[in-house]
Amino acid sequence: PVKPAPVTPAPVKPPPVKPAPVAAAKTEQQQKQQPKKQQKKGGAPKNQPAKPGADAAPVDVSRLDMRVALIVSARRHPDADGLYLEEVDCGEEKPRQVISGLVKHIPIEEMQNRPCILMCNLKPAKMRGIMSHAMVMCASTPEKVEILTPPPGSKPGDRVTVEGFTGTPDEQLNPKKKVFEAVQPDFLVSPTGQALYKGVPWKVNGSEVTAPSMRGCGIK
Repeated sequence: PVKPAPVTPAPVKPPPVKPAPVAAAKTEQQQKQQPKKQQKKGGAPKNQPAKPGADAAPVDVSRLDMRVALIVSARRHPDADGLYLEEVDCGEEKPRQVISGLVKHIPIEEMQNRPCILMCNLKPAKMRGIMSHAMVMCASTPEKVEILTPPPGSKPGDRVTVEGFTGTPDEQLNPKKKVFEAVQPDFLVSPTGQALYKGVPWKVNGSEVTAPSMRGCGIK
């Protein structure tokens, strides 16, 4: 008899080995850690309210630091025909250097020892190479400009106030916030010569700031 050939069993493939879920675990771990990293980089969460400060204050005339001042001396700016370079006493330890574009409107003789109202908390600005540290407030039209007159008896450093607006002036106005630009359009000289903000007189120690002769015009 013929012996049957031995049957070779078919090779059995081992079941596929699934990789350990290391990547998935790592991804989940990274997702858990990610908010902490973002919080460190970005600081406070976006939805957190901003801290109250000067920017939260009402935008009105009380944000401006306007004072009685005295233009002690004035001379021509060395590099600009239309500008005066002034030394102005505003009640501080030293006079401030101020530049004003008043050459075409006010003779230099009338600029000496001249009382004025000075806007003191604008950011200092360079004008034709020289820093100006304040601004002289004037009644103004395109054709004519006059320096506003403080009331009799006032002295350098006395503050200008407007009844009903009792906030505290900013130490220095932020130019990006444009506070002065928002307030200035409401400045006006009345038909009887008083400087007004929203119809309310500017006062120093209870007396009114005035314009010498101009009426019904803006102030800047």
